Amino acid sequence: MADSGAEVPPPYGMGTYDPRALNSQQQNRLWEFKINTRIANEYYLRNHPEVDVLLGEFMRSVLQKRPKNIREFASEYYTNAKLPERILRILQERQRAMS
Repeated sequence: MADSGAEVPPPYGMGTYDPRALNSQQQNRLWEFKINTRIANEYYLRNHPEVDVLLGEFMRSVLQKRPKNIREFASEYYTNAKLPERILRILQERQRAMS
């Protein structure tokens, strides 16, 4: 692809962005790091299905209740003494459904 001279916008959250800041070897190492990190994250999530349940159930509660103060809601949600029991029950239900 030919260089049109148009400046590439920075990735979200970055103030300045210089696509030539890294040489090709550094870019390749960064790319490999990103791929390996993504693979490691996927592996972790597959081995910890409770993370999916925790996040999914939290999002479901947020969308159902639409709290005004999300931080307070999250604090109360994740410190609820019954949460571990609820997550375990959901995991067991999923396991039964799969067998």
